[in-house]
Amino acid sequence: MGWAVETLNETVDAEVDSLPEDMRARLARIAYLIEEKGLERVGEPHVKHIEGRVWEMRLKGRSGISRALYVTAASCRAVIVRVFVKKTDKTPRREIELALTRAKSVE
Repeated sequence: MGWAVETLNETVDAEVDSLPEDMRARLARIAYLIEEKGLERVGEPHVKHIEGRVWEMRLKGRSGISRALYVTAASCRAVIVRVFVKKTDKTPRREIELALTRAKSVE
């Protein structure tokens, strides 16, 4: 069975929808790579481990830099728990904390 990429809830869907078009396209491309090749075969520069269960999809385009933080779940699922536009070099601690909090609801 292959990998599936999904969002946690409507809040995350709204975060994805608020991204610039080129960032949404990049997110779709990385999700496609994960679903076609398997998460274990997709590495940097597309995905990178952050902390604990949280990993990030690295989105870069004409509009700047964004991140989609995700966790893995049962049945080969990558669940996106937070999406945001990145404005600093380092991922802000509050974004990681929010992702960790949302990740608690993912089985």
